Amino acid sequence: MGSMPEQTRGIRIAIDRGGTFTDCVATVPGQDDILVKLLSVDPSNYADAPVEAIRRVLEKATGKPYPKVQKISVRGVERKGERTAFVVTKGLKDLLHIGNQSRPKLFDMAINKPDVLYSKVIEVAERVTLEAWTERKNPVPIDLKSDSALVRGITGEAVRVLEPIDIEKTRQALQEVYDEGYRSIAVCLMHSYTFRDHEQEVGKLAKEIGFTHISLSAELSPTIKIVPRGNSSTADAYLTPEIKRYIAGFESGFEDLRSSGCRCEFMQSDGGLVEFSGLSGLRAILSGPAGGCVGYARTAYDEQKKTPVIGFDMGGTSTDVSRYAGKLEQVFETTTAGVTVQSPQLDINTVAAGGGSILKWEAGIFKVGPDSASAHPGPACYRKGGPLTVTDANLVLGRLRPEFFPKIFGPNEDLPLDIEASRKLFEDVTVEVNKESTVKFTMEQVAAGFLDVANESMCRPIRTLTEAKGYDAGLHNLASFGGAGGQHACDIARKLGISRVLIHKYSSVLSAYGMALADVVHEDRSPCALIFSEDQLSVFAGELDKLEAKTVDALLKQRIAKSRITSERYLNMRFHGSDTPLMIQEMPGVSFLDAFKDAHQQQFGFLPVGRDVIIDDYRVRSIGASGFDTPTPWTTELASLKENWVTDSETTKGAYFKESGWSEIPVHSLGALSPGSKIKGPSLIIDDTQTIVVTPGSVATILSSNVVIDVEVGQKEVVSSRTADPIQLSIFGHRFMGVAEQMGRALQKTSVSTNIKERLDFSCTVFSPDGGLVANAPHVPAMIGSMAYAVKWQIDHWGNDLHPGDVILSNSPVCGGTHLPDLTVITPIFDVEGKNIIFWTASRGHHADIGGILPGSMPPNSRELWEEGAVIKAFKVVEGGEFKEEELTDLLMAPAKTPGCQGTRCLRDNISDIKAQAAANHRGSQLIHGLIADYGLEVVQFYMEEIQGAAELAVREMLKRIAKTTDGKPLEAVDYMDDGTPIQLKVDIDENTGGAVFNFEGTGPEAYVDIPLNQGAIRPIKVEMPEDSLLRPSEAAAVCAGNVLTSQRIVDVIFKAFGAAAASQGCMNNLTFGTDDSDDSFGYYETICGGSGGGPTWDGTSGVHTNMTNTRITDPEVLERRYPVILRRFCLRPGSGGAGAHPGGDGIVRDIEFCLPGIKVSILSERRAFAPYGLEGGEDGKRGQNLWVKKGGRTINLGGKNTALMGVGDRMVVMSPGGGGWGKVDEVNGLRYDSNPEKVHKSFVGVANGTVDMIQSMGESA
Repeated sequence: MGSMPEQTRGIRIAIDRGGTFTDCVATVPGQDDILVKLLSVDPSNYADAPVEAIRRVLEKATGKPYPKVQKISVRGVERKGERTAFVVTKGLKDLLHIGNQSRPKLFDMAINKPDVLYSKVIEVAERVTLEAWTERKNPVPIDLKSDSALVRGITGEAVRVLEPIDIEKTRQALQEVYDEGYRSIAVCLMHSYTFRDHEQEVGKLAKEIGFTHISLSAELSPTIKIVPRGNSSTADAYLTPEIKRYIAGFESGFEDLRSSGCRCEFMQSDGGLVEFSGLSGLRAILSGPAGGCVGYARTAYDEQKKTPVIGFDMGGTSTDVSRYAGKLEQVFETTTAGVTVQSPQLDINTVAAGGGSILKWEAGIFKVGPDSASAHPGPACYRKGGPLTVTDANLVLGRLRPEFFPKIFGPNEDLPLDIEASRKLFEDVTVEVNKESTVKFTMEQVAAGFLDVANESMCRPIRTLTEAKGYDAGLHNLASFGGAGGQHACDIARKLGISRVLIHKYSSVLSAYGMALADVVHEDRSPCALIFSEDQLSVFAGELDKLEAKTVDALLKQRIAKSRITSERYLNMRFHGSDTPLMIQEMPGVSFLDAFKDAHQQQFGFLPVGRDVIIDDYRVRSIGASGFDTPTPWTTELASLKENWVTDSETTKGAYFKESGWSEIPVHSLGALSPGSKIKGPSLIIDDTQTIVVTPGSVATILSSNVVIDVEVGQKEVVSSRTADPIQLSIFGHRFMGVAEQMGRALQKTSVSTNIKERLDFSCTVFSPDGGLVANAPHVPAMIGSMAYAVKWQIDHWGNDLHPGDVILSNSPVCGGTHLPDLTVITPIFDVEGKNIIFWTASRGHHADIGGILPGSMPPNSRELWEEGAVIKAFKVVEGGEFKEEELTDLLMAPAKTPGCQGTRCLRDNISDIKAQAAANHRGSQLIHGLIADYGLEVVQFYMEEIQGAAELAVREMLKRIAKTTDGKPLEAVDYMDDGTPIQLKVDIDENTGGAVFNFEGTGPEAYVDIPLNQGAIRPIKVEMPEDSLLRPSEAAAVCAGNVLTSQRIVDVIFKAFGAAAASQGCMNNLTFGTDDSDDSFGYYETICGGSGGGPTWDGTSGVHTNMTNTRITDPEVLERRYPVILRRFCLRPGSGGAGAHPGGDGIVRDIEFCLPGIKVSILSERRAFAPYGLEGGEDGKRGQNLWVKKGGRTINLGGKNTALMGVGDRMVVMSPGGGGWGKVDEVNGLRYDSNPEKVHKSFVGVANGTVDMIQSMGESA
């Protein structure tokens, strides 16, 4: 269609409505910009904050009075959504509750999974699946004409319609829900991304019945993965009706908003504007942070010099960090408010550190956050009895001045900040610190120490964001905005090695200003599943042309002139076997394939050999330029300005800096400084909405729209290695943890196997020269605990026969290994002279197969270790920098020399992942050497020891407290493996020293507070185990079940002895399947969740991993695309959790049908004979069951450990155990989880979780 007449722009008003304040920036032709800031909710003065902001702008712009709008038709958005029903394929009703089955906080016994956003579930009788499976090495041609049940999907894949949708039953179910008052539904059916017919049928029926909002998942997010697609549809159905009501109310505040020709646009999470009639709740979750990102991208980035910029938006409760290098960086699958959604969002990452972060002295460490004082009660200085916070620290140090802060505190909201309240609490903390620390501190040193720790905690995610993508943080500029950003920007920059800070004059309202600068955007995607090849380029181009025509047409309908429209065209590409695609933009003169390979090398550091490249989907983003004139680059203005050093100031005030102590420093008013003014630090620059701290050694230059601060960097911080400073202890804790996290990210990036790259079944750690654990990211607990023993064994074994460039591989249980598929790669870190080992790094990953008698290398009937695959005690997989691939291949194929065994079935993946593990260790080595460059080896090793000492102290104090409650009596417990073998524990605690002996004498014969997690945590513990027992088997004994089953039961026994919680499912439900077919061999492994136990103050959680594992489970659609299976059921098992005052969580049912003959299925599980115990009168959870359901209907109970040879149509049904209950049942609390609850969901508040959150959750979910 032709372009509609374009609106001539007059006054442009941009509004950011936050939870507390509404910010407004208006540009008026021929006038200065108008800024308005007012409370978001103030019913005594106005009905709606944005409408009132517009009224005030119009009065100022025109000089005419405009009457207040006393009433609008609906209330403003209250962050509460619409009551929503979720329509899903039969058998998957609890899919979104289970999610990826991982728990959010690895060591939190009171598991708190996010609520689902729906209140009712409708299961629809329909089913389709994919005919082909991608793990097949030799695909078989499919003739669609040969079978009427086969159709071609949108992606080009062959789809088999197993069960057509039952129209009448679906209509009846929808009508029943409608009659209950539901008006919004979300529909998500299996494989609807490629076969939409059934979803569209449901949508048609819902519309006929009268539902007012219908969210179809394939229309909102046409991409594979049913879990995030289902979450996306429910988020849209939950949020959009409420937003539409708000828009209607907003409209009612004006006489003719639609017909007047006035443009009304809303910000979206992807950084683009959309006309208000087309706004989706799913796309607007993070519109505020997106505005800020656009704001600094347009004002702080120089297109000529192209220095990338890090955005640092520090508010009261949290801080948002992001990156801009000439293009808004987006992510397409994120987790916000605990809900994983598929929707384009800017890569913005929220850190739980802000002005309101609570400060604590705990276990000898300065601790900042993650808890926040929030707006109520707020910091101590807010006069509401709040706790000590970062804001209080800035206040007592003179970095925040009460006289320049609004007087809005106290009972009448007319008093200034209460500095005396802050000082009193800091004095109390200082006394506490000086009692426990050998270093004595003043109150100011304590406050400055907390700020130092806070700044380090904010630097950690910034390093993660940049370094995880292959960039050096120090090569960026830092753009600071938000209410508290200016107080910390210089210190943050110095820690990151950034030499320049940029603060815009509108930094406190930059989200609103960014919206004023944003473009109108419309984008669309369509799925694909084609292999990339040059002869398919015309096909790709044709699909992109269709999308471009649609997106451009959508902008033309919004009255955007065609001359202002440009389009970006993308292919979402990945290597075969990977689940991590990259969005590649079409660029002139560069092929898609070359661009993809370059991006893959940049992101992941390697290119897989011999793998096809798959196109997952097409995407086009069409942009209607905002029409705003591009301002003169700040770099150009900076270079042309005449310098004017400012030596006088309006006033001076006392301030404390750790470099110089207390001194009188100048305080400048930003409005009184002309462009070209230069100010030396230390000094303060203040205006109505912000305070900028210019630190000692820094220089601020005033521009027309920016403050540019040049920060002195490169000076090594002087830290003593004689006396432990608790401030530095906290900082080094962050730095060491950051090393382990970066190692984990490097491994996940460079690995190729599903187990490591997507299920995240790995751990990365840093060790001291003697093999003591220093730091680890929170990965797999079963791996972490034993890795120190693996390192120590290698230290004893190799002695002095290790040299720079050597890397060791081991998996033997007698050498600190777990089960054989867990391969450990260990790297010594040498000093700069290459003489002494100063640290170790290690990574352990679960490989899908390393040979043995069955695929998966975890046979349930193994008796000897050799049956489980290759055994490697100590092998230099890299020697002097040379990777020993031939020798490694011989080791991995060696099991084939034993009758009945095979060598590894995944040799190529094994070798690639071992290389990835070595690369992750090397990354850790680089970061350790970087830390040494900053502080010196002596200081780094000193604090390595002190961190372990702090952990030891925390554990000893905890054990002393427990000993006092037991009157010196030992803690005892016994539990039984399913074969009757006892695991018996007696814990003797020394009340004076805090030491403990864990004695497992009596265990049967072989059959087989927030505490820093490092070697110090286990120093107070002595473990005694009888030889040749279940816990200390002989060298030749089979052990594959020990790591995944016995370890779970040991944790339950320990919890039972301490009375900590009722038993969780006590199992990992290890399921493997595959074939030994030489032409089409494949293997798959997963662990399956269950119920967690209730505790003294919490209910158990249903459908979650517990104890020693937290691995994710493969998305159902990905599972069916890769393997010849159909997931018939994946849902909760109601009533399997033990009843109690705090009931146990329910287990799950996982029902898999096999579509190929000769697939061997193995199950390794526990709690099939002995139920998960309840405590304190709580009932036991239900035992699990493993059923082989033959195609003809015959059902065979396989017991806890077995192997079966499946025929076509046979099913494996795993029913996992529930958790035990805690306390006697009462009428109020003895209720189990209802998998189809009638409830109103809690408030849904979007949080910006991009790359950093993905990396951190990767660590937790492992």
